[in-house]
Amino acid sequence: MPAGAVAVTLVAMTTTWKGSCHCGAVRFSFKSGPITRGVRCNCSICLRKGAVMSTVYFPPADFTLEGREALSVYLFGDRMVNHFFCRTCGVYPFHDATTTPGHYRVNLGCVEG
Repeated sequence: MPAGAVAVTLVAMTTTWKGSCHCGAVRFSFKSGPITRGVRCNCSICLRKGAVMSTVYFPPADFTLEGREALSVYLFGDRMVNHFFCRTCGVYPFHDATTTPGHYRVNLGCVEG
């Protein structure tokens, strides 16, 4: 490092984001930096739902869930993704891959703010 230069360490700001289904029976939170973009899956069910999903899967250490008993799951095709939805209002708040259960990609339309 040149003389007089200062080393700077950038620390990502993390926020605890909250989300829910429409009726509130399913509530979740996750820790993440700023949400600046999302992704659209091109599978047949996601195309029909029109959901914009987080770009990453959140690990169990960064994700909390309340109302698990209000959830149901839909699997189709290769049965590799658990598409969770609320049994009461039908909203799809998140999914996980069957190979990494508990690591959730969230529907950004369900996130507050």
